[in-house]
Amino acid sequence: AHEKLEEGDVLVKVNGELLTQFAKLDDVLDSSVGGKVNLLVQRGGEDIEVELDVGDLHAITPDRFVSVAGAAFHNLSYQQARLFAVALEGNGVYCCEASGSFRFEGTENGWLVQTVDHKPTPDLDTFIEVMKGVPDRSRVVVTYKHLRDMHTLNTSIMLVDRHWHKHMRLAIRNDETGLWDFKDLAKPVPPQEPEPKKANFISMSGARHPHAVDVVRSFVRISASMPLKLDGFPKTRKIGFGLVIDAEKGLVVVSRAIVPYDMCDISVTIADSIIVDGKVVFMHPLQNYAIIKYDPSLVKAPVQTAKLAKDPIKQGEETIFFGFNQNLRPVVAKTAVTDITTVAIPASVSTPRYRAVNLDAITVDTSLSGQCGSGVLVREDGTVQALWMTYLGERSAHSGKDIEYHLGFGVPALLPVLDEVKSGGKPNLRILNLETQTVQMSQCRIMGVSEDWLERVEHEDPERHQLFMVRKVDAGHVSGLTEGDIILTLNGKLITRVSDMDMMYSNPVLEAVIVRKQQQMSLQVPTVPTSELETDRVVVFCGAILHRPHHAVRQQISKVHSDIYVSARLRGSPAYMYGLAPTNFIMAVNAVPTPDLESFVRETNKIPDNTYFRLKVMTFDNVPWVATMKKNEHYFPTVEFVKDG
Repeated sequence: AHEKLEEGDVLVKVNGELLTQFAKLDDVLDSSVGGKVNLLVQRGGEDIEVELDVGDLHAITPDRFVSVAGAAFHNLSYQQARLFAVALEGNGVYCCEASGSFRFEGTENGWLVQTVDHKPTPDLDTFIEVMKGVPDRSRVVVTYKHLRDMHTLNTSIMLVDRHWHKHMRLAIRNDETGLWDFKDLAKPVPPQEPEPKKANFISMSGARHPHAVDVVRSFVRISASMPLKLDGFPKTRKIGFGLVIDAEKGLVVVSRAIVPYDMCDISVTIADSIIVDGKVVFMHPLQNYAIIKYDPSLVKAPVQTAKLAKDPIKQGEETIFFGFNQNLRPVVAKTAVTDITTVAIPASVSTPRYRAVNLDAITVDTSLSGQCGSGVLVREDGTVQALWMTYLGERSAHSGKDIEYHLGFGVPALLPVLDEVKSGGKPNLRILNLETQTVQMSQCRIMGVSEDWLERVEHEDPERHQLFMVRKVDAGHVSGLTEGDIILTLNGKLITRVSDMDMMYSNPVLEAVIVRKQQQMSLQVPTVPTSELETDRVVVFCGAILHRPHHAVRQQISKVHSDIYVSARLRGSPAYMYGLAPTNFIMAVNAVPTPDLESFVRETNKIPDNTYFRLKVMTFDNVPWVATMKKNEHYFPTVEFVKDG
């Protein structure tokens, strides 16, 4: 019809027959596939006869797609081409699921990939050949357009993931069986060996405090990409900045709002020039920081180890705020500490995820503090007094967006852990499995704390007239403390600050003196090893992502119903279709109790494919129900991930 018909033409006859109904037109076209039809149209009152070839709609309807690097692609369909008035051929390969390496900014579908690694990809076959030659972990330039805006050519640099998503699979529609048959196309090309590169940091010559702003040489940009949504974390990509604490060993401290767990790919960018891979060394369960490591032999740049203060910063003290704004640009301002207060980041009710608790947070008197998610508070001589970090909070009930807090964290609290990591050890901390809140002297008196203890608090800590009350005890672990207890001492030390509790890190049991229901008592309080709190095994079954209840769940729930927690689910999967939702606990399979992942995998392996089975499920709010689900290994095979180190 191209160049033969125009918009506004009125169809009068087909093959000499007057037509007034679409059904008759459909019959004529369906019976003429591969042949020709003669049309009589009126254009501006003039009769015009044209002869058209009749094409096959099936030939321009995609019957195959390829999945690679976590995304899916097929040729542009006639339906989409007609809807957006674009040519069916030559406009690029259509990305029907923009995820994994191809998670472009904005919408998840509607993208037409034009080139990959500077090679054109006009159709699916060409795209497949191009992707076959792209090595794993390589960074390539991708250009693409969106169907809603074919005028704009977008350009991005993409990190190709062929290790979490190893298989490059072609799916072909089988009209006889009704299934899509899968075929592996090519094994991943091994990653190229990285080579050392040179770079220099920017100079901030106009700053008033040259030694303070020289801390820019201690900052590196951290990019984390998560292949699976674990621990309730809402994002699959995060970018921020980390502080280099040992340039010789490549150690960096970064917020856990950037690196939430260790099942992720971490890229470290030095001086906005050199990109190297990183890996997680340590994750603190309470204080919102992780320590990662990169290979310093690949970096020929004047990276500087940050000089960390050993004495805590004080309220009212003048300092210099150095941070990175939303444009990832460094900004600096002279300021003062307005407050240092013990806080707990608000919990996300709908989806529990990692949050910092029992934390002394620092706030400063500059508007830059709210604009910057990463940075430091630094003295004029360049000594870092506090980290400025992003803390992931609750999800807003009104906007549905995740709230982030920007607060300072004094570096003296980091030093014991940093020293052990620098010496080559891996800290195996123990913690009190509880969340506390501060109570003032007036409240303590009402709750039964004696006058002698109140006088001791005022005498020993003139700056902080406060004690700590147990707000919540984690579920799933034995604890001698209960909600409402006021902690007086631990191992004989008066507890008026969060740092006073640091003794818990190395003691399996603490001797505590508390006030409970206006009665003073002594008891032994066990601590919990942090190795039990991080996710180290994941099972993907029927599209449901399952693991042990992570720390945030135990912080918020009163009883852990089982060790099988639904963290997320894949769209279109049986778990999604049959209503198995995140925050559910699976307790039994076909009436057989499954208290842990081991028993769950054993029982589900007994279920034949394409058969129905029952799951006994408990919601987060203690509501039991039964899910009837049909197993589908063809499209959603069972996969297990186990941490190997």
